[in-house]
Amino acid sequence: MTDHFDVVIAGAGPAGAQCARDLAERDYDVLVLETENEDDFPRQSNKSTAGTFPSMMGAFGVPDDVVMNFTDSVVIESPNDHFAQTQPGAVLEFGDFKRFLVRDGREAGVEYRFDSRATAPITENGSVVGVRYNGDEEVRADVVVDATGPAAPLAKQLGVVDLERENQAIGIEWEMEGVEVDHPDYADLTDAMMLRLDHDLAPGGYSWIFHTGGDTAKVGLCYIQNEKYHSNKEGLSIDGFLEKWLDNDPRFADAEKLAGKQHRGSAHIQPPGSLSTDGFMAIGDTVPSIDPLWGEGIHKGMKSARAAAITADRCLTGRVDTSAEEMAIYDELWHRDVAPDAGVRLLMTHLLYYAPNDRYDRLMRDINAMDLDTLASVNNGNPRAIAKLLHREDLPLLRDFVRDDTEIVKVGLKDVIPFL
Repeated sequence: MTDHFDVVIAGAGPAGAQCARDLAERDYDVLVLETENEDDFPRQSNKSTAGTFPSMMGAFGVPDDVVMNFTDSVVIESPNDHFAQTQPGAVLEFGDFKRFLVRDGREAGVEYRFDSRATAPITENGSVVGVRYNGDEEVRADVVVDATGPAAPLAKQLGVVDLERENQAIGIEWEMEGVEVDHPDYADLTDAMMLRLDHDLAPGGYSWIFHTGGDTAKVGLCYIQNEKYHSNKEGLSIDGFLEKWLDNDPRFADAEKLAGKQHRGSAHIQPPGSLSTDGFMAIGDTVPSIDPLWGEGIHKGMKSARAAAITADRCLTGRVDTSAEEMAIYDELWHRDVAPDAGVRLLMTHLLYYAPNDRYDRLMRDINAMDLDTLASVNNGNPRAIAKLLHREDLPLLRDFVRDDTEIVKVGLKDVIPFL
């Protein structure tokens, strides 16, 4: 007999595991399918820089013992300037964080099946009724959730998401020791999370140093693969760009990589299409969202998980109704609580990655002159606040986006233009 659960979730990352936790606390019968082997979970390749803020840890009950280092500030660097803001945060040990979510969910009653790769949705009469995994194995459920990240095997086959390679950002990171976090030529990064906008280091993206205590730090970079965002004249791979930074930045003169502590990943920076359909929702990096300045990808994924759990609870309470109309509650919650003004925020994010290096230095001057409330509004996608960061010299950049006629322009630029 085929197993049946209230909810089946594909993927045991932060979004999938958090959704399972929330549903188990409501006494639902939940199964999580995870591709990886439990003994190796999570693999080094399946990691995140894992910077977050107290709001995430408090909202989701994340314990302090999964934190590598509590930080006091965030820093943005340009090639010749920087901005620093007092902002308490935490750099998570991502593996410990993910294992905590799984352990806590199990204690609440979640069933986990590792070595279980979700391959296809099972549909009947146009509704999703289960998941096929490991080839020909099946499990049935009233609600199915895809939390597999960019792979998105269920969401893609259902036509719920269309993650385009031209919007994919790839990243690499090393945990390192011997990093001079308080070098006299740069901002003091002691107990700080730093993002650097510099096309010489990360064309079409950014690099980072997240202090993890003492002389150790997470050091990495990512960029959008689309050539629109960078002209890679050097023929370097992403590993090559990281090595270039490590070789030329004096903060790494005596630094060494920690064996086995390399992390790779990818995410898409694009507006979501649909988020749900009959009996189905997509969460986390399957429908990605980030803030323009601070990122906060983990927090966004966890919020989407909670929105999905609320939706499933409503659809399964009393008379079960998992029709597309009822599941669309998730879409409303996502756009309200996870990524309000998503189009404007994406426009700002893409413009940040697209602007030339000298524009980054002016950006530092602009945000240093801003009050913190306005800066927070920029990060939250407020069109009026974002317009304050744009100048006449940015018109060619905006025209480039208009010529491309991308969804980002349709959704975001029309909201910003009235304030220019």
